[in-house]
Amino acid sequence: MSGEMVDQATIVVRSGTGGNGSATFRREKYIPHGGPDGGDGGRGGHVYLVADAEVNTLLPLRYETRFAAEDGGHGSKNRKHGRNGSDLNIAVPPGTIVRAEIHGETYTMDLECPGQRLLVVRGGRGGLGNVHFTTPSRQAPRIAELGEPGEELTLELELKLIADVGLVGFPNAGKSTLLSVISAARPKIASYPFTTLQPNLGVVDVGFERFVVADIPGLIENAHQGVGLGFDFLRHIERTRLLLHVIDAAGVDGRDPVQDFHQINHELRSYHPELAERPQIVVLNKLDLPLAQENLDRLMRDLPLPRSDIFPVAAATHQGIAPLLTRVAQRLRDLPVAFRDPVSPDTPPLTWPVPEVDPNLFAIEREGDGWRVRGIKIERLIRMTNFDQPESLDRVQRVLAASGISQALVDAGVQEGDAVSIAQSSLVWSDTSTYG
Repeated sequence: MSGEMVDQATIVVRSGTGGNGSATFRREKYIPHGGPDGGDGGRGGHVYLVADAEVNTLLPLRYETRFAAEDGGHGSKNRKHGRNGSDLNIAVPPGTIVRAEIHGETYTMDLECPGQRLLVVRGGRGGLGNVHFTTPSRQAPRIAELGEPGEELTLELELKLIADVGLVGFPNAGKSTLLSVISAARPKIASYPFTTLQPNLGVVDVGFERFVVADIPGLIENAHQGVGLGFDFLRHIERTRLLLHVIDAAGVDGRDPVQDFHQINHELRSYHPELAERPQIVVLNKLDLPLAQENLDRLMRDLPLPRSDIFPVAAATHQGIAPLLTRVAQRLRDLPVAFRDPVSPDTPPLTWPVPEVDPNLFAIEREGDGWRVRGIKIERLIRMTNFDQPESLDRVQRVLAASGISQALVDAGVQEGDAVSIAQSSLVWSDTSTYG
Protein backbone atom coordinates (compact mmCIF):
# COMPACT_ATOMS: atom_id res chain seq x y z
CA MET A 1 0.00 0.00 0.00
CA SER A 2 2.97 2.31 0.21
CA GLY A 3 4.14 4.50 -2.64
CA GLU A 4 3.03 7.74 -4.23
CA MET A 5 -0.15 9.11 -2.76
CA VAL A 6 -2.35 11.10 -5.12
CA ASP A 7 -5.40 12.65 -3.53
CA GLN A 8 -7.02 14.58 -6.39
CA ALA A 9 -7.96 13.69 -9.96
CA THR A 10 -10.31 14.81 -12.73
CA ILE A 11 -11.87 12.26 -15.07
CA VAL A 12 -14.47 12.29 -17.84
CA VAL A 13 -16.99 9.45 -17.94
CA ARG A 14 -19.45 8.52 -20.64
CA SER A 15 -22.22 5.96 -20.50
CA GLY A 16 -23.03 3.71 -23.44
CA THR A 17 -25.40 4.73 -26.19
CA GLY A 18 -28.51 2.58 -26.53
CA GLY A 19 -28.79 0.24 -29.47
CA ASN A 20 -31.04 1.12 -32.41
CA GLY A 21 -34.44 -0.45 -32.82
CA SER A 22 -35.08 -2.50 -35.93
CA ALA A 23 -37.64 -1.86 -38.68
CA THR A 24 -38.02 -5.35 -40.13
CA PHE A 25 -40.92 -7.49 -41.28
CA ARG A 26 -41.75 -11.11 -40.85
CA ARG A 27 -40.82 -13.08 -43.96
CA GLU A 28 -41.69 -16.78 -43.95
CA LYS A 29 -42.45 -19.25 -46.72
CA TYR A 30 -46.23 -19.33 -46.30
CA ILE A 31 -46.55 -15.82 -44.87
CA PRO A 32 -45.45 -13.52 -47.70
CA HIS A 33 -46.81 -10.38 -46.10
CA GLY A 34 -45.99 -10.83 -42.44
CA GLY A 35 -46.29 -7.99 -39.98
CA PRO A 36 -43.54 -5.92 -38.35
CA ASP A 37 -41.11 -7.89 -36.18
CA GLY A 38 -38.28 -5.44 -35.48
CA GLY A 39 -36.79 -5.85 -32.01
CA ASP A 40 -35.71 -3.15 -29.57
CA GLY A 41 -32.16 -2.00 -29.07
CA GLY A 42 -30.33 -2.84 -25.85
CA ARG A 43 -29.59 -0.35 -23.09
CA GLY A 44 -26.19 1.31 -23.06
CA GLY A 45 -23.90 0.49 -20.16
CA HIS A 46 -23.98 2.54 -16.97
CA VAL A 47 -20.82 3.91 -15.32
CA TYR A 48 -20.30 3.41 -11.59
CA LEU A 49 -17.65 4.57 -9.15
CA VAL A 50 -16.95 1.80 -6.66
CA ALA A 51 -15.16 2.23 -3.31
CA ASP A 52 -12.63 -0.60 -3.36
CA ALA A 53 -10.82 -1.48 -0.12
CA GLU A 54 -7.83 -2.72 -2.17
CA VAL A 55 -7.28 0.75 -3.67
CA ASN A 56 -5.64 3.57 -1.69
CA THR A 57 -4.67 6.15 -4.29
CA LEU A 58 -6.15 8.09 -7.18
CA LEU A 59 -2.86 7.84 -9.06
CA PRO A 60 -4.14 5.57 -11.89
CA LEU A 61 -6.79 8.19 -12.66
CA ARG A 62 -4.06 10.73 -13.34
CA TYR A 63 -2.91 8.68 -16.33
CA GLU A 64 -6.21 7.31 -17.59
CA THR A 65 -8.73 10.13 -17.49
CA ARG A 66 -11.46 9.15 -19.96
CA PHE A 67 -13.81 6.21 -19.45
CA ALA A 68 -16.69 4.91 -21.55
CA ALA A 69 -19.15 2.09 -20.97
CA GLU A 70 -20.19 -0.25 -23.76
CA ASP A 71 -22.94 0.69 -26.21
CA GLY A 72 -26.09 -1.40 -26.40
CA GLY A 73 -26.60 -3.86 -29.25
CA HIS A 74 -29.08 -3.17 -32.04
CA GLY A 75 -32.43 -4.91 -32.25
CA SER A 76 -33.02 -7.31 -35.12
CA LYS A 77 -35.73 -9.31 -36.86
CA ASN A 78 -37.99 -11.79 -35.11
CA ARG A 79 -38.39 -9.26 -32.30
CA LYS A 80 -34.87 -10.01 -31.14
CA HIS A 81 -33.81 -7.59 -28.40
CA GLY A 82 -30.35 -6.08 -28.66
CA ARG A 83 -27.82 -6.98 -25.98
CA ASN A 84 -27.47 -4.51 -23.11
CA GLY A 85 -24.09 -2.79 -22.99
CA SER A 86 -21.78 -3.89 -20.17
CA ASP A 87 -21.65 -1.56 -17.20
CA LEU A 88 -18.28 -0.01 -16.33
CA ASN A 89 -17.01 0.00 -12.74
CA ILE A 90 -14.23 2.45 -11.87
CA ALA A 91 -12.43 1.60 -8.62
CA VAL A 92 -11.61 4.44 -6.22
CA PRO A 93 -10.32 4.37 -2.63
CA PRO A 94 -12.87 4.41 0.20
CA GLY A 95 -13.02 7.99 1.41
CA THR A 96 -13.27 9.50 -2.08
CA ILE A 97 -15.35 12.66 -2.44
CA VAL A 98 -16.97 13.01 -5.88
CA ARG A 99 -18.13 16.33 -7.31
CA ALA A 100 -19.90 17.04 -10.58
CA GLU A 101 -21.79 19.90 -12.17
CA ILE A 102 -25.20 18.79 -13.41
CA HIS A 103 -27.64 21.24 -15.02
CA GLY A 104 -25.63 24.16 -13.63
CA GLU A 105 -25.62 22.88 -10.04
CA THR A 106 -22.67 21.29 -8.21
CA TYR A 107 -23.39 18.01 -6.42
CA THR A 108 -21.11 16.22 -3.96
CA MET A 109 -21.18 12.55 -2.97
CA ASP A 110 -19.06 10.71 -0.40
CA LEU A 111 -17.90 7.13 -0.95
CA GLU A 112 -16.70 6.42 2.56
CA CYS A 113 -17.41 2.68 2.96
CA PRO A 114 -15.87 -0.20 1.00
CA GLY A 115 -18.34 -1.59 -1.50
CA GLN A 116 -20.34 1.63 -1.92
CA ARG A 117 -21.29 2.37 -5.51
CA LEU A 118 -22.29 5.62 -7.17
CA LEU A 119 -24.16 5.58 -10.47
CA VAL A 120 -22.47 8.55 -12.13
CA VAL A 121 -23.96 8.34 -15.65
CA ARG A 122 -26.83 6.19 -16.93
CA GLY A 123 -26.70 4.27 -20.16
CA GLY A 124 -28.92 5.47 -22.98
CA ARG A 125 -32.23 3.74 -23.60
CA GLY A 126 -32.48 1.27 -26.43
CA GLY A 127 -34.55 2.42 -29.41
CA LEU A 128 -37.95 0.85 -29.99
CA GLY A 129 -38.40 -1.51 -32.91
CA ASN A 130 -41.23 -1.11 -35.41
CA VAL A 131 -43.47 -3.62 -33.58
CA HIS A 132 -44.30 -0.75 -31.19
CA PHE A 133 -45.63 1.54 -33.92
CA THR A 134 -48.42 -0.61 -35.32
CA THR A 135 -51.87 1.02 -35.22
CA PRO A 136 -55.24 0.08 -36.77
CA SER A 137 -54.52 2.52 -39.59
CA ARG A 138 -50.79 1.73 -39.90
CA GLN A 139 -50.27 -2.02 -40.12
CA ALA A 140 -46.78 -1.93 -41.64
CA PRO A 141 -44.83 0.90 -39.96
CA ARG A 142 -41.39 1.48 -41.43
CA ILE A 143 -40.13 3.34 -38.40
CA ALA A 144 -37.84 2.49 -35.51
CA GLU A 145 -36.02 4.59 -32.95
CA LEU A 146 -32.33 5.26 -32.69
CA GLY A 147 -30.67 4.41 -29.40
CA GLU A 148 -30.53 7.24 -26.86
CA PRO A 149 -27.04 8.79 -26.70
CA GLY A 150 -25.02 8.14 -23.57
CA GLU A 151 -24.39 10.83 -20.96
CA GLU A 152 -21.01 12.49 -20.42
CA LEU A 153 -19.89 14.02 -17.14
CA THR A 154 -16.69 15.50 -15.73
CA LEU A 155 -15.94 14.28 -12.20
CA GLU A 156 -13.69 15.97 -9.68
CA LEU A 157 -12.34 13.38 -7.24
CA GLU A 158 -10.74 14.12 -3.88
CA LEU A 159 -9.47 11.52 -1.45
CA LYS A 160 -9.91 11.88 2.29
CA LEU A 161 -7.55 9.24 3.56
CA ILE A 162 -8.89 6.41 5.66
CA ALA A 163 -5.78 5.58 7.65
CA ASP A 164 -5.74 4.18 11.17
CA VAL A 165 -3.03 6.58 12.34
CA GLY A 166 -2.26 10.11 11.22
CA LEU A 167 1.17 11.69 11.73
CA VAL A 168 0.79 15.32 12.77
CA GLY A 169 3.37 17.91 13.65
CA PHE A 170 5.18 20.97 12.40
CA PRO A 171 7.20 20.78 9.20
CA ASN A 172 10.58 19.16 9.69
CA ALA A 173 9.56 17.43 12.94
CA GLY A 174 10.62 14.11 11.45
CA LYS A 175 7.32 12.56 10.42
CA SER A 176 8.55 11.33 7.04
CA THR A 177 11.66 9.81 8.61
CA LEU A 178 9.49 8.06 11.20
CA LEU A 179 7.18 6.65 8.50
CA SER A 180 10.15 5.33 6.51
CA VAL A 181 11.44 3.59 9.63
CA ILE A 182 8.18 1.94 10.75
CA SER A 183 6.91 0.89 7.30
CA ALA A 184 7.97 0.11 3.76
CA ALA A 185 6.96 3.58 2.58
CA ARG A 186 9.72 5.69 1.10
CA PRO A 187 8.56 9.30 1.36
CA LYS A 188 10.78 12.13 0.20
CA ILE A 189 12.92 13.28 3.13
CA ALA A 190 14.94 16.47 3.40
CA SER A 191 15.78 19.07 6.03
CA TYR A 192 13.48 21.85 4.92
CA PRO A 193 9.79 22.64 5.53
CA PHE A 194 7.06 21.24 3.32
CA THR A 195 9.11 18.36 1.96
CA THR A 196 5.90 16.34 2.15
CA LEU A 197 3.61 18.05 -0.33
CA GLN A 198 1.19 15.13 -0.54
CA PRO A 199 0.24 12.35 1.88
CA ASN A 200 2.19 9.11 2.00
CA LEU A 201 0.73 5.86 3.27
CA GLY A 202 2.66 3.19 5.09
CA VAL A 203 1.56 -0.23 6.32
CA VAL A 204 3.00 -1.13 9.72
CA ASP A 205 3.20 -4.69 11.03
CA VAL A 206 3.49 -5.25 14.78
CA GLY A 207 3.48 -8.96 15.52
CA PHE A 208 0.28 -10.33 14.01
CA GLU A 209 -1.34 -6.89 13.85
CA ARG A 210 -1.29 -4.44 10.97
CA PHE A 211 -2.32 -0.80 10.68
CA VAL A 212 -2.07 2.00 8.14
CA VAL A 213 -0.23 5.23 8.91
CA ALA A 214 -0.60 8.43 6.89
CA ASP A 215 2.23 10.95 6.79
CA ILE A 216 0.49 14.19 5.96
CA PRO A 217 1.90 17.64 5.00
CA GLY A 218 3.12 19.61 8.01
CA LEU A 219 1.12 22.34 9.65
CA ILE A 220 2.03 25.94 10.26
CA GLU A 221 0.34 28.66 12.26
CA ASN A 222 -3.15 29.53 10.95
CA ALA A 223 -3.36 26.35 8.89
CA HIS A 224 -7.04 26.14 9.82
CA GLN A 225 -7.51 29.31 7.76
CA GLY A 226 -5.87 27.69 4.76
CA VAL A 227 -2.42 29.19 5.29
CA GLY A 228 0.37 27.10 3.79
CA LEU A 229 -0.88 23.57 3.14
CA GLY A 230 -3.47 23.84 5.88
CA PHE A 231 -6.67 22.66 4.22
CA ASP A 232 -4.82 20.00 2.21
CA PHE A 233 -3.41 18.65 5.46
CA LEU A 234 -6.41 18.89 7.72
CA ARG A 235 -8.96 17.17 5.51
CA HIS A 236 -6.87 14.00 5.55
CA ILE A 237 -6.79 13.51 9.31
CA GLU A 238 -10.56 13.79 9.80
CA ARG A 239 -10.97 10.03 9.54
CA THR A 240 -7.97 8.68 11.40
CA ARG A 241 -8.58 6.91 14.70
CA LEU A 242 -5.33 7.87 16.43
CA LEU A 243 -2.88 10.74 16.00
CA LEU A 244 0.86 10.36 16.38
CA HIS A 245 1.94 13.86 17.34
CA VAL A 246 5.59 14.16 16.32
CA ILE A 247 7.54 16.91 18.07
CA ASP A 248 11.08 18.08 17.40
CA ALA A 249 12.32 17.67 20.95
CA ALA A 250 15.57 19.46 20.10
CA GLY A 251 13.82 22.55 18.75
CA VAL A 252 16.40 22.79 15.93
CA ASP A 253 14.33 25.41 14.12
CA GLY A 254 14.42 27.70 17.16
CA ARG A 255 10.88 26.87 18.29
CA ASP A 256 9.85 25.70 21.73
CA PRO A 257 8.65 22.03 21.61
CA VAL A 258 5.92 22.62 24.22
CA GLN A 259 4.61 25.58 22.25
CA ASP A 260 4.68 23.41 19.14
CA PHE A 261 2.44 20.87 20.86
CA HIS A 262 -0.14 23.46 21.88
CA GLN A 263 -0.03 25.26 18.51
CA ILE A 264 -0.74 22.08 16.56
CA ASN A 265 -3.67 21.25 18.81
CA HIS A 266 -4.97 24.79 18.44
CA GLU A 267 -4.95 24.38 14.66
CA LEU A 268 -6.76 21.05 14.96
CA ARG A 269 -9.37 22.50 17.32
CA SER A 270 -9.91 25.57 15.12
CA TYR A 271 -10.48 23.43 12.04
CA HIS A 272 -12.78 20.92 13.72
CA PRO A 273 -13.23 20.71 17.52
CA GLU A 274 -13.44 16.91 17.44
CA LEU A 275 -9.93 16.65 15.98
CA ALA A 276 -8.34 18.04 19.13
CA GLU A 277 -10.19 15.36 21.13
CA ARG A 278 -8.86 12.54 18.94
CA PRO A 279 -6.61 10.19 20.95
CA GLN A 280 -2.94 11.16 20.66
CA ILE A 281 0.42 9.62 21.33
CA VAL A 282 3.26 12.12 21.49
CA VAL A 283 6.54 11.21 19.82
CA LEU A 284 9.48 13.27 21.14
CA ASN A 285 11.77 12.92 18.15
CA LYS A 286 15.48 13.62 17.57
CA LEU A 287 16.55 12.17 20.91
CA ASP A 288 19.97 11.55 19.32
CA LEU A 289 20.62 15.32 19.49
CA PRO A 290 22.05 16.87 22.69
CA LEU A 291 19.38 19.61 22.84
CA ALA A 292 16.65 16.96 22.88
CA GLN A 293 18.33 15.23 25.82
CA GLU A 294 18.45 18.56 27.67
CA ASN A 295 14.75 19.24 27.00
CA LEU A 296 13.52 15.75 27.85
CA ASP A 297 12.72 16.15 31.56
CA ARG A 298 10.85 19.43 30.95
CA LEU A 299 8.86 17.94 28.08
CA MET A 300 7.85 14.85 30.04
CA ARG A 301 6.71 17.16 32.86
CA ASP A 302 4.95 19.90 30.88
CA LEU A 303 3.11 17.98 28.17
CA PRO A 304 -0.50 17.33 29.31
CA LEU A 305 -0.54 13.59 28.52
CA PRO A 306 0.06 10.52 30.65
CA ARG A 307 3.65 9.31 30.47
CA SER A 308 2.41 6.06 28.97
CA ASP A 309 1.53 8.04 25.83
CA ILE A 310 4.78 10.02 25.51
CA PHE A 311 7.64 8.28 23.72
CA PRO A 312 11.16 9.71 23.33
CA VAL A 313 12.60 8.34 20.08
CA ALA A 314 15.33 8.95 17.56
CA ALA A 315 13.77 8.02 14.26
CA ALA A 316 17.06 8.42 12.43
CA THR A 317 18.73 5.74 14.57
CA HIS A 318 15.57 3.66 15.30
CA GLN A 319 15.95 4.28 19.05
CA GLY A 320 12.68 3.83 20.99
CA ILE A 321 10.67 2.70 17.93
CA ALA A 322 9.67 -0.78 19.14
CA PRO A 323 7.89 0.30 22.36
CA LEU A 324 6.18 3.12 20.45
CA LEU A 325 4.69 0.73 17.91
CA THR A 326 3.60 -1.70 20.61
CA ARG A 327 1.69 1.13 22.31
CA VAL A 328 0.11 2.25 19.01
CA ALA A 329 -1.14 -1.28 18.32
CA GLN A 330 -2.50 -1.50 21.87
CA ARG A 331 -4.38 1.78 21.58
CA LEU A 332 -5.88 0.84 18.21
CA ARG A 333 -7.32 -2.35 19.66
CA ASP A 334 -9.46 -0.24 21.98
CA LEU A 335 -10.56 2.32 19.38
CA PRO A 336 -13.56 1.71 17.11
CA VAL A 337 -12.87 1.25 13.43
CA ALA A 338 -14.66 4.08 11.66
CA PHE A 339 -15.60 4.37 8.01
CA ARG A 340 -14.65 0.76 7.38
CA ASP A 341 -17.81 -1.34 7.53
CA PRO A 342 -18.38 -2.60 3.99
CA VAL A 343 -21.81 -2.28 2.49
CA SER A 344 -23.73 -5.34 1.34
CA PRO A 345 -23.42 -6.22 -2.35
CA ASP A 346 -27.23 -6.07 -2.47
CA THR A 347 -27.30 -2.42 -1.36
CA PRO A 348 -28.74 -0.20 -4.14
CA PRO A 349 -26.19 2.20 -5.65
CA LEU A 350 -26.09 5.84 -4.67
CA THR A 351 -27.41 8.34 -7.21
CA TRP A 352 -27.01 12.07 -7.65
CA PRO A 353 -29.60 13.99 -5.59
CA VAL A 354 -30.85 15.88 -8.63
CA PRO A 355 -34.41 17.16 -8.11
CA GLU A 356 -36.98 15.31 -10.17
CA VAL A 357 -38.50 17.28 -13.04
CA ASP A 358 -41.73 16.43 -14.84
CA PRO A 359 -40.46 15.05 -18.18
CA ASN A 360 -43.54 16.45 -19.95
CA LEU A 361 -42.68 20.05 -19.06
CA PHE A 362 -41.19 22.16 -21.82
CA ALA A 363 -39.96 25.70 -22.37
CA ILE A 364 -39.69 27.83 -25.50
CA GLU A 365 -37.18 30.64 -25.92
CA ARG A 366 -35.73 32.80 -28.64
CA GLU A 367 -32.39 31.66 -30.05
CA GLY A 368 -30.90 34.00 -32.63
CA ASP A 369 -33.37 34.30 -35.47
CA GLY A 370 -35.12 31.09 -34.49
CA TRP A 371 -36.49 29.24 -31.49
CA ARG A 372 -35.27 26.69 -28.97
CA VAL A 373 -37.56 24.11 -27.36
CA ARG A 374 -36.30 22.52 -24.13
CA GLY A 375 -37.81 19.61 -22.24
CA ILE A 376 -36.73 16.17 -21.10
CA LYS A 377 -39.26 14.10 -23.04
CA ILE A 378 -39.24 16.08 -26.30
CA GLU A 379 -35.43 16.27 -26.39
CA ARG A 380 -35.15 12.54 -25.80
CA LEU A 381 -37.61 11.90 -28.63
CA ILE A 382 -35.62 14.05 -31.05
CA ARG A 383 -32.31 12.41 -30.11
CA MET A 384 -33.84 8.99 -30.76
CA THR A 385 -35.54 9.94 -34.04
CA ASN A 386 -34.12 8.63 -37.30
CA PHE A 387 -34.99 11.45 -39.70
CA ASP A 388 -33.98 9.29 -42.67
CA GLN A 389 -37.29 7.49 -42.17
CA PRO A 390 -40.17 9.62 -43.56
CA GLU A 391 -42.64 8.19 -41.05
CA SER A 392 -40.43 9.42 -38.20
CA LEU A 393 -41.06 13.04 -39.19
CA ASP A 394 -44.82 12.39 -39.11
CA ARG A 395 -44.42 10.99 -35.61
CA VAL A 396 -42.52 14.10 -34.43
CA GLN A 397 -45.29 16.32 -35.82
CA ARG A 398 -47.95 14.34 -33.99
CA VAL A 399 -46.03 14.50 -30.69
CA LEU A 400 -45.43 18.26 -31.02
CA ALA A 401 -49.14 18.79 -31.57
CA ALA A 402 -50.33 16.40 -28.85
CA SER A 403 -47.91 17.81 -26.25
CA GLY A 404 -49.00 21.41 -26.85
CA ILE A 405 -45.59 22.49 -28.13
CA SER A 406 -46.86 23.42 -31.60
CA GLN A 407 -49.53 25.70 -30.17
CA ALA A 408 -47.04 27.20 -27.70
CA LEU A 409 -44.73 28.06 -30.60
CA VAL A 410 -47.61 29.73 -32.45
CA ASP A 411 -48.52 31.69 -29.33
CA ALA A 412 -44.87 32.76 -28.94
CA GLY A 413 -44.87 34.17 -32.49
CA VAL A 414 -43.16 31.55 -34.62
CA GLN A 415 -43.26 32.42 -38.33
CA GLU A 416 -43.17 30.43 -41.57
CA GLY A 417 -39.58 29.33 -42.28
CA ASP A 418 -38.30 29.93 -38.72
CA ALA A 419 -35.75 27.45 -37.39
CA VAL A 420 -37.00 25.46 -34.41
CA SER A 421 -34.13 23.75 -32.55
CA ILE A 422 -34.73 20.78 -30.29
CA ALA A 423 -31.76 18.91 -28.80
CA GLN A 424 -29.19 18.57 -31.63
CA SER A 425 -31.70 18.96 -34.49
CA SER A 426 -32.99 22.01 -36.29
CA LEU A 427 -36.45 21.86 -37.91
CA VAL A 428 -38.09 24.41 -40.17
CA TRP A 429 -41.49 25.68 -39.14
CA SER A 430 -44.31 25.58 -41.67
CA ASP A 431 -47.81 26.94 -41.16
CA THR A 432 -49.05 23.68 -42.64
CA SER A 433 -47.27 21.87 -39.79
CA THR A 434 -44.75 20.33 -42.14
CA TYR A 435 -41.11 20.17 -41.10
CA GLY A 436 -37.95 19.43 -42.97
